[in-house]
Amino acid sequence: MTNHPPKSASIDSKKSYETIRRVTIVGGIVDLLLSCLKVSGGVIFQSQVLIADGIHSLSDLLTDAIVLFTARQASFEADREHPYGHGRIQAIGTGILAVSLGVVAIGIGWDAIRTLLGNQPLAAPGWIALGIGIVSVLAKEIIFQYTMRAARRLRSGLLKANAWHSRSDALSSLVVIVGVGAAMLGFPWADAAGALVVALLIAYAAYQIGKEAVEELIDTAVDSGMQASIRSSAGEVPGVLDVHELRTRTTGGDVLADMHVRVNPRISVSEGHQIADEVVQRLRENFEELTDIVVHIDPEDDSDSMLNGKLLDRNVLEITLQKVLVESGLDWNVVKAQPNYLTLHFLKNQTHAQLILPCPNEAMMSDLRQISPAIIRRIISTTELDDVEVLVSIASCP
Repeated sequence: MTNHPPKSASIDSKKSYETIRRVTIVGGIVDLLLSCLKVSGGVIFQSQVLIADGIHSLSDLLTDAIVLFTARQASFEADREHPYGHGRIQAIGTGILAVSLGVVAIGIGWDAIRTLLGNQPLAAPGWIALGIGIVSVLAKEIIFQYTMRAARRLRSGLLKANAWHSRSDALSSLVVIVGVGAAMLGFPWADAAGALVVALLIAYAAYQIGKEAVEELIDTAVDSGMQASIRSSAGEVPGVLDVHELRTRTTGGDVLADMHVRVNPRISVSEGHQIADEVVQRLRENFEELTDIVVHIDPEDDSDSMLNGKLLDRNVLEITLQKVLVESGLDWNVVKAQPNYLTLHFLKNQTHAQLILPCPNEAMMSDLRQISPAIIRRIISTTELDDVEVLVSIASCP
């Protein structure tokens, strides 16, 4: 099995953190200004939906702080205690962000329902409240585009979640515009109804963000399309006969994969290892997000549990071979001196042996041809081998 640690060419965690920090601070400044503008405007012009939207923007400051903290923790490199890095901290931060959004949605929704069901007269906001809503939509949409662009470049689920947090704020501000406008046209209940819609939008954003965080934390696989592409790319490497048991998961925006690759069962271990290295190289060239890849080389499809053969004790086997070959008139020391004189193959629940004998002199060649079948029969009858192939090394011939 070939285990390839995260590639050094992957996105530098420190640079990634600096980008996240810069983007989040810019968004935080905008959130602070908008929250002050909305809440004060909502109080002055008696707009519940504007106050609700201002609280939503104020909650963004908390999520911005969570983003900064978790991004900082996730930026630390892999160590002995965390061999896969600290990327999962981003998923935890994303989950906390989703919960905070859900709490805000419940609070705003509950207050809006109480207002709609209450008996207090509903006031209609003015033009300035409408203008505040328009300013908020434009500002938050700009922040969304700015943050999402960085999130895509860094493959950061945490930054993506924060971007959608900004988009939900922009959408809620659209509802503010509709609610305030309807209230000004003689439908005062529309302001509270708009606040309820804002709450539903925030709750939906919380669900989507939380779902992605949970999927990462429970090692949900990448989509089937990417899995098919990975299999196809690995299968194009010369020497690969089949790709199976592919498993993928994500951490901090990166994708980790391990797979079994079937090769010709008669090739050498080093050739199999070289094929595995080539598979890893090909995948890293084709999939930038793949940072940690483990390739297990199989001589056959081992997905069938019935193919699990029994490992023979090589030392015990050599003792039996020595006895058989010495009794057949061969010099054991000369036999054992041959490079790779004994090769074992475990295929289809059977054990096959390839035995290489030294080059005999002309007098012994005919004798060796006659005694080889007897040697094979004796080896099979006295060992757990299912098949034996006897070869003669021409390299040892004079």
